Amino acid sequence: MLKLKYLYENYELAKAVLENWEYDTDTLDNYLQQFRISSNAVYPFSWQGNVRFLRLSPASEKMECNLRGELEFLCYLKSRNYPAVIPVASHSGELVVTFDSVWGKYYASVFQGVDGISIEDTDCNDQILFAYGKAMGQLHMLSAGYSPENRKWTYRDVLLWIEKVLQEYCAPGKMLAELDAVRHALNALPQTGDTFGLIHYDFEPDNVFWNEHSQCCTAIDFEDSMYHFFLVDLAQALDALLENIPADRQSGAINTFLRGYQSVRTLEPDYAEKLKLMRRFCNLYSYARLIRCVAEEYSNEPDWMVGLRAKLHCKIKLLEISIAG
Repeated sequence: MLKLKYLYENYELAKAVLENWEYDTDTLDNYLQQFRISSNAVYPFSWQGNVRFLRLSPASEKMECNLRGELEFLCYLKSRNYPAVIPVASHSGELVVTFDSVWGKYYASVFQGVDGISIEDTDCNDQILFAYGKAMGQLHMLSAGYSPENRKWTYRDVLLWIEKVLQEYCAPGKMLAELDAVRHALNALPQTGDTFGLIHYDFEPDNVFWNEHSQCCTAIDFEDSMYHFFLVDLAQALDALLENIPADRQSGAINTFLRGYQSVRTLEPDYAEKLKLMRRFCNLYSYARLIRCVAEEYSNEPDWMVGLRAKLHCKIKLLEISIAG
């Protein structure tokens, strides 16, 4: 998540950046008002009646090499006919535009809209869940054979970033101890083409769209992708399903998802035990991002920011409580 100071809309910035792409001028203002901001600012717009999305990232919050690595991977997936969001080149042919403005330096990219609805907005029936699991398995199969020019960061790099954040913001000692334990455990696992590669990291129901017509799933939002164990994607998807599906359906839903995954990839015999370690990594990463997000306080904060800060502090406390020590 971005630092709270970046969670304001900026239509003038969005309009200025969009001069690098084609857009329909008559509908622009209406579309821009449907923006959302979390880990980036995302502004919808249209070109020839088709919805596209402008993603704006403050340069101080992002690593350019990771953004370029993400877009290279998306182009690779497109070349392999994998259904994923498609980036749109600027007038100059760039997939990542660096934009200097009075508001600071930003990285900008544009993506085509995707068909269908997010899985979290469906009834999550067996057909959808099987396709969802299969889509993840297919992604991991393609990732295993991927050799990039722009390599994204690895879990080791992320752990170093987490360590820096924990120290900078004076996190409790038990969080640093947990970091050391997770690092040691992950480094001890064998890395093979079957277990390790470029993962999505956020392959959750809100980032995967079900298309009833094509009967397949399309993945969006690859920004957090990193080199890690494929089981991280599995852990996050399963946890998200448990949050979205009624208790009496959870066991069957998980089994259906796993059958879809295993229709294209074999799971390790001890995968269930390893999922616990992957969740610990995810919790640490979330914790570091959250404490960094809320650390700075500003004068005259609007009510929505005060409320959001309180909500995020609650999440931070819950993550601290979950760690023994």
